[in-house]
Amino acid sequence: MNIGDKVRMLRAKEEGVVTRFLSGNQVEIEIEDGFRIPVMRSELVVVSPLEAERLLRRNTHEPQKSVAPGILSNQGIYLAFVPQNDREMALHLINNTDWDLLYTVAEERGNQVRGLQSGILKPKSQVKLNELYTVAGFENWPTFLVQALWFRAASVALRPPLVKRLKCRAATFYKNKQNVPVLNQAGHLFQIDIDEPAPEAEAAPKVVAPEALKKEMLSPKSEPAAIAVERPSAVVDLHIEALLPGGPGKRSNSELLELQLQAFEKSLENAIASGMSDITFIHGVGSGALRNELHRRLGRHPHVRYYEDAQKQKFGYGATKVTIR
Repeated sequence: MNIGDKVRMLRAKEEGVVTRFLSGNQVEIEIEDGFRIPVMRSELVVVSPLEAERLLRRNTHEPQKSVAPGILSNQGIYLAFVPQNDREMALHLINNTDWDLLYTVAEERGNQVRGLQSGILKPKSQVKLNELYTVAGFENWPTFLVQALWFRAASVALRPPLVKRLKCRAATFYKNKQNVPVLNQAGHLFQIDIDEPAPEAEAAPKVVAPEALKKEMLSPKSEPAAIAVERPSAVVDLHIEALLPGGPGKRSNSELLELQLQAFEKSLENAIASGMSDITFIHGVGSGALRNELHRRLGRHPHVRYYEDAQKQKFGYGATKVTIR
C-alpha cells in the first residue's frame, strides 16, 4: 500500500485514496468531497486498476463506475533507486497519481545543471531514466532536481508546479528500501510531492545577526493585551439549519461540511480557552462523515481528555460529549 493507491474498506461502503500514513498502523484516506478519515490498515484492501474494467464487462446492462468516482489520487510522485546488480542502481520516476505529469529530471553539481530526461508521465506509470549510478560512488552522487507541471483533461483546481530537490545521504538512504509502487519491485523509495520537507532535503541554515539579537533581548517587553473569548453554549448544534437559518444557498456539500467543521473548531477552542469542563456537539447521524471527522480531530487534540456518544436517549447516536483537560 502506497500514497496514491485507491482502496476500499472491508467493513464499510467507503472507497478512497491513500493520502498519508499515521501512527498505530493507521492510514489516512480521502473519500468523497475531499473528506479525509483515519482507518486501520487491516481494514483496507488495495483496488487493482483492472478491477473497474472487469466489473464493467461482467454486466453490460448495469455498468458500474470505477472506484470512488470523483476522488483523485493527488499525491504519489516518487524517485526510486532500483538495484540492477551488486554494483549499479537505476533511477526511476514514479507517477502513482491520477494526473498527467509533464516532467524534467536533472542533476545539480554546484552551479552546474545537467538535464537527464524529460517527457510526459501518464497516471499510474513510471519511467526508467537513461542513467546508472554506482554504489561505490555513492558519496559523489549529484543532487537530483525534478520539475513538473500537472495536467488533466477536465475542470480542476489549479495546481502549482512541482519543484523538488533530493540529495541522498547514506544515513537515511538504505533505510528507505521498500516495494516501489507501479513498478512493483524492491528499491530505495523517496516521495517528492509531500508538503513537508523530505528527510533528504538540505535545510538552509538560519542566520541571525548578533546586533539584532542583542537589541531584541534588551528591548522592554509589553504586557500582552487581554483577549476576550466568547464562551460557547454547553450544547452546540452543527446542523446546517442551525448554522444557516436562511438556508444553504448555492453552497456545495464540501463547502457546507467545511462550515460545520469551522463552527466545531471555534466552539471547541473557545470552550477550552474559557475554562469549560465539557461541551456537547450535535452532528446528527447521516452518512457518519461529520461524526468520523469530529472524532478524528478530537482524538488528536492535546486538550481533550476523552469523548463519547452523548445522551443517547435524547440524541441517539447523533451527538458527542467532549470532556476537556
